[in-house]
Amino acid sequence: MADNARAKKLADLIREVVAEKLQRGIKDPRLGSHVTITDTRVTGDLREATVFYTVYGDDEDRASAAAGLQSAKGILRSAVGAAAGTKFTPTLTFVADALPENARTIEDLLDKARASDAKVREASSGAAYAGDADPYRKQGDEDESGNEDAASS
Repeated sequence: MADNARAKKLADLIREVVAEKLQRGIKDPRLGSHVTITDTRVTGDLREATVFYTVYGDDEDRASAAAGLQSAKGILRSAVGAAAGTKFTPTLTFVADALPENARTIEDLLDKARASDAKVREASSGAAYAGDADPYRKQGDEDESGNEDAASS
């Protein structure tokens, strides 16, 4: 079984080789400059690699990029094998990264929180204090028994 450092090093190499090959080596129009490799993970036995990617565009662009990556899988695996120089070249699996959707969800939640904060700020803008403006005791104030500075003695 390989150690995690070797798997991480191979994952980084796969990410770089696949990104470089997609940018310069593959002439498929479906894999234009709108495909970005975001992460790569390799199993502990170095037999399988999962390559995460994002696509800039709409759902049609994402579907065509997925089909283009499927058809270029053999070329990309050969390029990884030549660069890695390992006994066994890992099989590549391409998975669309959920990062953009998660970021969009977080932004929507933050917008809701900002709107809620604005409503609270608007409701409290003309409000007055329920008691005194400063409810804390100060030095020199009398306590209930009438003694001054009883708290400091």
